[in-house]
Amino acid sequence: MSDVHLQLSKVHRHFGEGETLVRVLEAANLTVRGGELVAIVAPSGAGKSTLLHISGLLERPQAGEVTITGVATSKLSERGRTLLRRNTIGYVYQFHHLLPEFSALENVTMPQLIAGRDQTAANRRSMRLLEILGVAPRAQHRPAELSGGEQQRVAIARAAANNPRIILADEPTGNLDPATSEVVFEALAGLIREEGVAALIATHNFDLARRANRIVTLRNGLIEDTTL
Repeated sequence: MSDVHLQLSKVHRHFGEGETLVRVLEAANLTVRGGELVAIVAPSGAGKSTLLHISGLLERPQAGEVTITGVATSKLSERGRTLLRRNTIGYVYQFHHLLPEFSALENVTMPQLIAGRDQTAANRRSMRLLEILGVAPRAQHRPAELSGGEQQRVAIARAAANNPRIILADEPTGNLDPATSEVVFEALAGLIREEGVAALIATHNFDLARRANRIVTLRNGLIEDTTL
């Protein structure tokens, strides 16, 4: 493994107050290194999405530190957090959210053009990612012409388009059948190895989670390494 890309240190996140207080994270610690895929497996409502949101700088913890590629974020301004998030983190959701009027290639290229990369370099990067994920032959097809698994692999390529150091995925295979889920998960794992990205993935699929480098769960506000 390479260097640490994501680190949570004694992170606290509570909701409500008094009798309605819910302690989702309580002095939670987590480290994810480059090239490492960590799966979060926990019951619904345990705080998986909250953990992803805090890791992705979409929410602030009440206490503790979130360090992204060596940058401590607790004292960053909102603009500083936005810039760091934009430059270092890619997101994959349960639904692909591809733009329907654009081809697979265009969906992956667009974030790069917005970031200032020229068209030729962006197309080259997009095709490389689509090749890694096994959907390069479908590059000119629009989302409606792709299968569910193909759509999700294009969404993963889009998340990786701007060379993030961290990929966060919330149930990325949740809408797919078991066989397709395996294909998509293996494609994602291959991309993580190829690009040296740190990945944190929330999933209910125990069989897929076992293929991660590590499995963690949320219990009593703590992040615990576990085996299934």
